[in-house]
Amino acid sequence: MQFKLSLAVAAMLTVAASDRYNGPRPPQPDIPYLLHADRLVQTEVADAREQGGKKESTFVIPGASSPARTPLAEPIFLMRTKDISPDSLELYRLEVRNGQREVVISQRKRGRGDYGPFHLMVNRIEGDLYRVEADEPLPDGEYSLSPNGSNKVFCFEIY
Repeated sequence: MQFKLSLAVAAMLTVAASDRYNGPRPPQPDIPYLLHADRLVQTEVADAREQGGKKESTFVIPGASSPARTPLAEPIFLMRTKDISPDSLELYRLEVRNGQREVVISQRKRGRGDYGPFHLMVNRIEGDLYRVEADEPLPDGEYSLSPNGSNKVFCFEIY
């Protein structure tokens, strides 16, 4: 009886060990990385400058395009967490104007507009490692992930 119990425990441990994540891991915490098969592409890290009004705020990011690029219409990100909760991330489409990227967030509108926030799925892989995915196909263009209530942005381009 004890031998059968030992075999059952060993089999359960083998199954649990085989479910362990063996893919690439982000080298730095609190930065989303685009997942391209078995390699990671770091998103562009920046701070958006806010130009506010009473009814809407415009967030401006220098540069016309991000060096972080993906061909995937539903991008997948891996992120190790330390200070930023992946559940706080919001995804916005950026408009390019006068050589810089910007998004206008209106206090008047309810719900989601053409520029976001778009739906994200967040799944914990293990420990401090999370998978964050766009939950709908996105058109080509410039995008930004940003923690809610922060001017920190993680930019990328879909082409």
